Amino acid sequence: MKLIHTSIHVTDLERSLKFYKDALDLEVQMEIPWGGKILTYLGDNARAGAQVELTYDPRRGGEKYNIGEDEVVHLGFLVENADERKIKHRQMGCIVRETEIGIWFITDPDGYWLEMVPDTL
Repeated sequence: MKLIHTSIHVTDLERSLKFYKDALDLEVQMEIPWGGKILTYLGDNARAGAQVELTYDPRRGGEKYNIGEDEVVHLGFLVENADERKIKHRQMGCIVRETEIGIWFITDPDGYWLEMVPDTL
């Protein structure tokens, strides 16, 4: 058994797609309309890599989701070229926490915390 994706609910699909492309270089791998929702799977084109599923329900009209307390629920990403990526995240203004061991957290447009783990740790 292996993890194939993690789903998060987003309020603006286009804004989220742009963020995940700009911040993490994730690309759309597949899109499936289902029950009035749009399920969009993002990945880094690695054949066996897990994907992020963005679940968008246009019927919510941009209503925010209750995603819990900061950092309790988050996605973790192994980051190559961490120094360059961190500079980019600073320029984007999305870093919310940096740790003394080199890990940092960013937030997506809906407030989900994303943990950046340098591949050198």
